Amino acid sequence: MKIAIAGGNGFIGKAMCQLFLEQRCQVYILTRRPERLLPQPGVTYVSWMHEGDQPEQELEGVDAIINLAGLSLNSGRWTAARKAALLESRLATTKEIIRMIKALKQPPSVLLNASAVGYYGISRDRTFTEQDVVEPTDFLSLVVHQWEQEALKSGIRTVLMRLGVVLGADEGAFPKMMLPYKLFVGGKLGSGEQPLSWIHVEDAARAAYHCMMTPSIQGAVNFTAPEPVTMGQFGQAIAAQMHRPHYFPVPGAVLKLALGEMSLLLLEGQRVMPEKLLANEYSFQYPTVAEAIKQLLDKR
Repeated sequence: MKIAIAGGNGFIGKAMCQLFLEQRCQVYILTRRPERLLPQPGVTYVSWMHEGDQPEQELEGVDAIINLAGLSLNSGRWTAARKAALLESRLATTKEIIRMIKALKQPPSVLLNASAVGYYGISRDRTFTEQDVVEPTDFLSLVVHQWEQEALKSGIRTVLMRLGVVLGADEGAFPKMMLPYKLFVGGKLGSGEQPLSWIHVEDAARAAYHCMMTPSIQGAVNFTAPEPVTMGQFGQAIAAQMHRPHYFPVPGAVLKLALGEMSLLLLEGQRVMPEKLLANEYSFQYPTVAEAIKQLLDKR
């Protein structure tokens, strides 16, 4: 099986690439700087997003394309310029993916496009599944709505991977969330009651492969573990696994002052269930926070 990945050198992309290679797939990584990357058996680096690039010439015969490209949401304070860049980076890369698909003589059978549970907006009371259709209520949900609408222009089976907070041992949110506990100053952020819908990075990769291999799966798919928690419960789980205290709270006002609107990522959330994955017999490797955190700490 031949799989092309945009953003294949990122945190989630590397986990997917590793899994696909283990499954004896041939992987094509779309990258702006192929010359900077070390050769890997089974991996072909394809230049894209430069004037004159025609990556589709190297992608004839690919079975699936995965789009993970876009500026990180926590790459800087959400100024007006940063907001514009966050949105444009997602729309531009997705438009290029769509152009490539339509340029291929034999298009792939499926596009898996990254998205986020931010689609559902902010709520501490509701539980969301893929059946919920909501209107944008904040910047993040607006970005996700526009991103998904662009991806749905592919003309092929499209899976919108609505990712929760992805946990990995050395990258993503977990190392930053673990650090205060390592320093014995861990505690709740804000009220601690904000919901956290999360997924282990290995489950994110395995769920993507499951969606690729299951032709009946299309549209929005929540990439979240089946047991969401509150931010307070998540912190307590880290403290318990690390045998550290959990009593140094960080007031919401302090985070808002330090991070501005980006504090939304820490102080608000939504409870999201992976209804479609469960209905299609996906078995989570790390279904609970305790199991996920234990594995991540053992891996460090």
